[in-house]
Amino acid sequence: MTRDVPPEVLASRLGYLLKHAYLRLTEESARALAPHGIDGRELAVLAVLDAHDELSQLEAAGKLGVDRTTMVALIDALEGKELVERRRSPHDRRKNIVRLTSSGRERLRDAELARQEMERRFLAPLSSTDAGCFVRALQSLVGTPANADQASDSA
Repeated sequence: MTRDVPPEVLASRLGYLLKHAYLRLTEESARALAPHGIDGRELAVLAVLDAHDELSQLEAAGKLGVDRTTMVALIDALEGKELVERRRSPHDRRKNIVRLTSSGRERLRDAELARQEMERRFLAPLSSTDAGCFVRALQSLVGTPANADQASDSA
């Protein structure tokens, strides 16, 4: 796919470059995840749920930085695909605990491999050293610890 070269006046503007890099990344992510029947936001939900033993919908929403309504829609979609299940918390019946199903764990594993390969291809124009520096620089800008998992929600 041929990409248009940015107008010279915009070629060094951070906002322009970040926006277009993000748009390209989301396109690549959508293509990589499509065979797995999920999108980048759904993959992020699965990853967060997998990383924690027990999260309520509200707690998961907080970790993902999404509002309650969006989280309900994401969980509804994933539940419809039989990738997650809601259960009442045994400690607080007002809370729904969301957990991955066995299908959800399998889909997460396969989709994560696809995401990692897509990110490797996306960063291929950079040397491995530069790619690592780029990710660490972005982590600094968004306030993520440098040793955090390099997973992105691509959304």
